[in-house]
Amino acid sequence: MAKLTLAQLERHLLSAADILRGTMDVTEYRDHLFALLFLKWVNDEFEAAREQIAQDAASGPKPSGERVEDLLEQEAEYRSRGVLFVPGPARWSRIAFGTHHIADKVLRPAFHALEDRHRELTGLSDHPDFTRIGGTGTGDSRARRTDQRLRQLIQHFDRIRLRTADFEFPDLPGVAFEHLIRHFAETSGSRGGEFYTPREVVRLMVELLRPRPGMRIYDPCVGSGGVLVHVKEYVKEYGGNTTDLFLAGEDVNSSSRFTAMINLLLHGVQDFELLTGDALGRPAHLPQTDRDRFDGVLSKPPFSVDYVLEDFLAAGAERAAYGVTKGSGRADLMFLQHMLATAKQEGDGGTVIAVMPHGVLFRGGSEQEIRTNLLNADVIEAVIGLASNLFPSTGIPACLLVLRPPGKKPPARAGRVLFINAEREYRAERARNTLLPEHIEKITATFHRYQQVPGFSRIVGRDELRANGDNLNIRRYVDTAPPPEPQHVRAYLGGGMPRAEIDAKRDLLDACGVRVTDLFAERNPVDPGYLDFLPKPERPDADRLAELVRPREEELWAALRQWWETEAVHRLEAEAGQRRAAPMSVRSALITSFTDRLGRVGLLDGFALAGALAGWWHDGKYEFLTLSQHGFAGVLDGWVQQIEAQLRPEQQPGAGRTRSRTAAERRQAYAHKVVAAIASSFLDELREADSRKGELDARWSELNAGTEEHEEDTPPDGDPAVVAALSRVKRDRMRVSRAIRHLETGFLDGLFATRAELSDQPGAERRVVLDVLHEDLVRKLDVHVARRRRELIEAYRRWEDEYAVSLRDIRAERAEAARSLEVLLGRLGYR
Repeated sequence: MAKLTLAQLERHLLSAADILRGTMDVTEYRDHLFALLFLKWVNDEFEAAREQIAQDAASGPKPSGERVEDLLEQEAEYRSRGVLFVPGPARWSRIAFGTHHIADKVLRPAFHALEDRHRELTGLSDHPDFTRIGGTGTGDSRARRTDQRLRQLIQHFDRIRLRTADFEFPDLPGVAFEHLIRHFAETSGSRGGEFYTPREVVRLMVELLRPRPGMRIYDPCVGSGGVLVHVKEYVKEYGGNTTDLFLAGEDVNSSSRFTAMINLLLHGVQDFELLTGDALGRPAHLPQTDRDRFDGVLSKPPFSVDYVLEDFLAAGAERAAYGVTKGSGRADLMFLQHMLATAKQEGDGGTVIAVMPHGVLFRGGSEQEIRTNLLNADVIEAVIGLASNLFPSTGIPACLLVLRPPGKKPPARAGRVLFINAEREYRAERARNTLLPEHIEKITATFHRYQQVPGFSRIVGRDELRANGDNLNIRRYVDTAPPPEPQHVRAYLGGGMPRAEIDAKRDLLDACGVRVTDLFAERNPVDPGYLDFLPKPERPDADRLAELVRPREEELWAALRQWWETEAVHRLEAEAGQRRAAPMSVRSALITSFTDRLGRVGLLDGFALAGALAGWWHDGKYEFLTLSQHGFAGVLDGWVQQIEAQLRPEQQPGAGRTRSRTAAERRQAYAHKVVAAIASSFLDELREADSRKGELDARWSELNAGTEEHEEDTPPDGDPAVVAALSRVKRDRMRVSRAIRHLETGFLDGLFATRAELSDQPGAERRVVLDVLHEDLVRKLDVHVARRRRELIEAYRRWEDEYAVSLRDIRAERAEAARSLEVLLGRLGYR
């Protein structure tokens, strides 16, 4: 059967949200969707395991039917397969047929039964309250509305089967769940975003930590559980065993804890402990020995909240070893100290990575005292500034603090702090800014190398920090503002291009393969400080500059082709269908060889090259997962299924009918990258028909200009020639519209036929998938190439605008204009 794709599951979950939208706020009904998604998933996995247990029993010595039934009810059989046993009251066969009092008599007993059977599900039945689905009001009317909506919701979930064997890649429900969390956070503003840290920021934190199998990881403000999930994903992506990871978390909000629990379960996390607790006042995780402490403590605490000092100290005075803050909204550094106190102090020690507001870096008073004590203890390893507007809950910029317990920093980093200013590393989007994989790659590579990069990072010693009053304001040490433009008065007055400015851009010119003599001419006699601009007819414009850099670009594309054939194709073919669990190892190897091979060309630096490949991998990561699980055929099938899902009529939740796709939705489906690869003739015909339709529409408007409004089926009165022309255009428009409908109607059948033909041609599926992936990489790399080209053009334009015309030139032009005016006035008799 066809595999369930991520796009299909996401659309199904959003359609489920439509059933509840309007009856309650998104921050309320999201828990209902999360709970039912989990209930359906755990049941489907249970049924799959049940069938397998029965098959295994049938293939062995013939047991009695009674013994098979006993075997099917033994929890150990399911545990050994990594599946939760579902007790009778929670089984979907019972839930799907509920008709009356579904909230109290069907769903509540189901969640209680699961919670009673499994320790890790403690608190599952606390959320959500399904009786609220009926909206406001009391009595029978509300109960009827509740039952009606719950029946619609359960029937909607009943339409899909959530078994691992049915997924295009194994972690599909967990990934879809995370996307749903993000959707709710972004559509509900700060109310929905307060429990959610964007996926890309979490990924940055985890890549800074580099967790390994066997680690104990803790998040004191667990929110939706994204940090813990990404720790598990990271270890798995690098081929590590995730079964011995211990993931712990707590949150003062029990609803957030419920979300985190569902998130971890859907991602297959087995060993975790999520509790309801207040990290500031009554922490649920407060280790008493180093054995209980954590190798990694990662979190984004709520910014600038209040706390009660007495409650904080009552839970352990050692948590305030570096001081206490005073004043309202000053809990940030207390959160940080709690995190540091829960990190391992012995052996290699633990690592703390916290998202903090910038105020903790420079505010005075008690916060300055804490900073001084932290620096004196040498526990601050790095301060990383992030861009503003990255978080749904706030638009202010934030920073990451990386700390280790006293004496646990690597010897080469002792007594020093790495400052990274990544405030310019983001892409602006409509709702908020976001970190791209290339930005994450640049930040993490700089941190792990503990590297100084001009205008981006700097290592600062303790003496300099002390001289600055232990102010950790990032811009004080790494300022990303462009340097002031040099002022060459001699060039302004007498003309010429200062060699000093050309030398400042020598790296850019060398990277682009552009010689100084391509842009300027030597003065005669030679001037050691200045060059001359070329005469205007010979002066390079944007097109000429693009021509100058083209040989270096072609060298880069040739290097890409060679790398693709000798390195990428080999590694991707080795992954196809192998069901390996270490895709990030392949990514790391590809980045290394990619930056090495293409870096020799010199056009792009290592950060740009690594960013391009990291972005390509991120965009296609689910395709690479599918490739590993199902080979090239599976990737191609997934693409075709995505297009089919976008074009088939959509089931209207709760309405009992379907909705045809709009023209915009159909065109979006045709824009899928695989269509150009295997159905290019369709796109050509559609493009030609659309062009012809546009011409006829324009002609129709032109002929109708100035005439009175009329129905399209009724020609206007007037010039017979115009009426005849309108009739011809009308017929032609109808003919073209029919041709477009015919093309679109037959598109899916043609796509399926082409897909079937490819399966019969040896190597065709491999060729198509590799070609599409190669084109994706070309597009990703071309963004960086175009940026480099634009950098050269902008540099030359600035030079030309600033120095091409001097004061002497302006005076000469003014004198010439005055002489011309004198001559003209003389000819007119005005002397």
